[in-house]
Amino acid sequence: MRRMGLPATVLANIRKARHAVHSTPLSRTSPSEVLVASYNVHKCVGMDGRFDPERIGQVIHEIDADVIALQEADKRFGDRNGLLNLARLERDTGLAIVPVSGMAKAHGWHGNVVLFRRGAVRDVHQIRLPGLEPRGAVVAEIELEAGGAVRIVAAHFGLLRRARQHQARMIFDIMKAREEIPTLLLGDLNEWRLNGRSALTTLDTAFGPLPAAVPSFPSRLPLFALDRIIANRNDILSPVTVHDTPLARVASDHLPIKAFVNLAPALEREAA
Repeated sequence: MRRMGLPATVLANIRKARHAVHSTPLSRTSPSEVLVASYNVHKCVGMDGRFDPERIGQVIHEIDADVIALQEADKRFGDRNGLLNLARLERDTGLAIVPVSGMAKAHGWHGNVVLFRRGAVRDVHQIRLPGLEPRGAVVAEIELEAGGAVRIVAAHFGLLRRARQHQARMIFDIMKAREEIPTLLLGDLNEWRLNGRSALTTLDTAFGPLPAAVPSFPSRLPLFALDRIIANRNDILSPVTVHDTPLARVASDHLPIKAFVNLAPALEREAA
């Protein structure tokens, strides 16, 4: 009889998580770098079962990102009411929301929200992703005050592998369009596989090896790399890391992830 056990990668993640240091410092090495992040806020319900939007706001303040994509920032059913105090968040962090249309009470689109600091939104689209579950993506082109434009694709993929495959193909088509703009996919992609069976192989094939996946779920003992930051250009993205603090480990069931994006190569190509 074959003995079933956890995959070696999961066991390795357990060992790392047990000895993790609650600190993930990143340092900006160039004025052209911007900090981007992705955070599934779990409808503002923490690991202690408590609904606490203010606590989520505090974690976002800790991250101090220039651009951040949030997932599950709205109620899933009914009027899909937004769950965050956006006015207070902007006052405390300087982050403004990328507006979406047709969602009177929701912050975002299928729970996806993009917040940015110091810049202007050039274009925004709401995309329905294929699959049985209601899933979507927000696609926003942002002109950053630091210089240069970036396209953000903020998405939350489905729980079914076949649906994720179709969703990845749709996102690939979006990321390939107008390649002169640096494009980032930020979100909870619900894909823990790192091998050829991963639903993200479409993106791997198109853009080269994906950034190393970092475990971000569950937040108290992160084992699975469900959250990703992926760029359509390998030369603009720093290593991705988790934002691992005591507050982040309790505020949601996911840890935030973050990375620096260096827009200098794109600006140099535009100037050439």
